[in-house]
Amino acid sequence: MKNWKRTFAFIWAGQLISILTSAIVGYAIIFWLSIETGSAETLAIAAMAALLPQSVLGLFTGVFVDRWNRKLIMILSDSFIALATLILVILFYFGQVEVWQIYVLAAARSVGSAFHMPAMQASIPLIAPESQLLRIAGINQMIHSVSAIAGPAIGALLITLFDMSYVLMFDIFGALFAIGALLLVHIPDPVKDTNGKTPHVFREIKEGLHEIYVQRGLFLLFISSVISTFVIMPIAVLFPLMTLNHFGGGVIQMSIVEIFWGSGMLAGGALIGIIKHNLNKALLINYMYMVFGLTFFLSGLLPSDGFIWFVVLTAIGGVSSSIYNSSFISLIQIKINPAMLGRVFSTYSSLTMFPAMIGLLATGFIADKIGLALAFIICGIVNLMIGVGSMMIPSIRKTGE
Repeated sequence: MKNWKRTFAFIWAGQLISILTSAIVGYAIIFWLSIETGSAETLAIAAMAALLPQSVLGLFTGVFVDRWNRKLIMILSDSFIALATLILVILFYFGQVEVWQIYVLAAARSVGSAFHMPAMQASIPLIAPESQLLRIAGINQMIHSVSAIAGPAIGALLITLFDMSYVLMFDIFGALFAIGALLLVHIPDPVKDTNGKTPHVFREIKEGLHEIYVQRGLFLLFISSVISTFVIMPIAVLFPLMTLNHFGGGVIQMSIVEIFWGSGMLAGGALIGIIKHNLNKALLINYMYMVFGLTFFLSGLLPSDGFIWFVVLTAIGGVSSSIYNSSFISLIQIKINPAMLGRVFSTYSSLTMFPAMIGLLATGFIADKIGLALAFIICGIVNLMIGVGSMMIPSIRKTGE
């Protein structure tokens, strides 16, 4: 860990470019689908295609992340994602693209992410001191937020200036840059204590689940996160349609919403990553449930001419989301044995994505039958209840001390 700052400088540089270009392409595809189809169901299916492989494979990929060389896993994952994007580039270039092909390629990219995410998160505690993990998580959130700010603006601009095939090339260049950065650093792997056991996937999955279950406070935080994600995910997919249909906006307004969300994330990441503090992470997580629950609730109450307040509430939600994610990730990294972190992070990803996809199946029903505004209100109330309820559980408060 003597040169951990240098190592992270290279990793962060690569990740910034890679995440930014992925955000540009991701938002460009969302805008393209919104404009071409105007369908909530299409956006929901696209989101499910991007989540389903990662959620299913996440139950197994953590085992291999903990077994194999984590640096090599990240490099191969980035390469696979770049290849999937290249296929989509070719389809757009020859005018052969169809919506179902976007679903398939989104699923392929999700496969790469199923390996990359747990490998990256599980490597961090082996590179940096424990006292710096929360700040590092905050800086990682800042990187994502910069991408969330610039991604929609650049994505909206590029799809008006260029063919989608050229826009998608940005993602390939970003992946190659990230691979180059990883090649320049050393990322250690944890000491593997097998106790003479023969490798067995299902036994190792069970060990990862047990590592979560035995820490009651952390286990309950996992459950609350799953419930929260279940109600948030379908609403998050409806953000573009809320802007289009409820507030009567267009591509520019959709971009503004995403930019302010990213700006909020940047502010939240800065608070966590730059300011020195010694906070109870579990309490911080619960406070953030209440904050972004309140932003969803108030958003649903806004009239059709209240777009400016929707933007403000979205920015506040971005702040709370960034602080929540930073606190949750660093808490896991501190509490879990590094040799099992790959399994724990991939399991956590799967546990949150499965119920989210169930919620996504109901997106069309929510938009057409319940209504966009009422859906936001319900989502807000549920998250407020999660935050208040979790605050009353002693084991959750204790796990963050």
